[in-house]
Amino acid sequence: MLDTMTNSIGMTLNLLPAGAFTMGGDWDAEQADENELPKHEVNFEKPFYMGVVTVTQAQWQAIMDDNPSEFAGENHPVESVSHDDVAVFIKRLNAKEGTGAYRLPTEAEWEYGARAGSNSTYCFGPETVKLDQYAWFQNNSQGATHPVGQLAPNAWGLYDMHGNVHEWCADWYMRDYYAASPSKHPTGPRKGVARVLRGGDWGSEAWYCRCAIRSLSSPQRRSPRVGFRIVKGLDDQA
Repeated sequence: MLDTMTNSIGMTLNLLPAGAFTMGGDWDAEQADENELPKHEVNFEKPFYMGVVTVTQAQWQAIMDDNPSEFAGENHPVESVSHDDVAVFIKRLNAKEGTGAYRLPTEAEWEYGARAGSNSTYCFGPETVKLDQYAWFQNNSQGATHPVGQLAPNAWGLYDMHGNVHEWCADWYMRDYYAASPSKHPTGPRKGVARVLRGGDWGSEAWYCRCAIRSLSSPQRRSPRVGFRIVKGLDDQA
């Protein structure tokens, strides 16, 4: 049974186990990009909590007292929020919860969660024909977000990792970072001009919904295709 926690604004997070995985893409996936290479092993020495779904509009409203989203709906993912906006949200959430442990996932943590113990193109295998069971993307979204958690979860109980909205990560983006990435708890470059985005969204083609896909954006950018999910360290360790 999965170890879960729920906070005061109704966010449910699952505890992801400590462990290792192979991070990065491969040339078997259609249109795989060099920025997903080389494949490399990443180790997490401690478990951590990850949001079961992306942050919803109702949860954002509870903390920020506004809703910038284009596709309105309490249980839809909040979107049209910049990386800088998210930093304010997390600061206020930590204050409300009396902790310092909530934060954005690193991109390594994000991919670890997305793969959920698998090593295939998608969490469920290599077959794009199954993607509509797990993700809202170009083929089934009707050009909009959908309420979170409606489709199938991965093996670790996480929903919408392959679609619905792109998700901000904590890391600065560097195209060739994987070649120099440390094997334990990589956190990305120390500085940069763009932040990492992970996962597909409601407008993505199937190839762009793969576990290994990496993209980037200015920290100030707001888009109806971009939202986020949170993680929480154990014992108030961010």
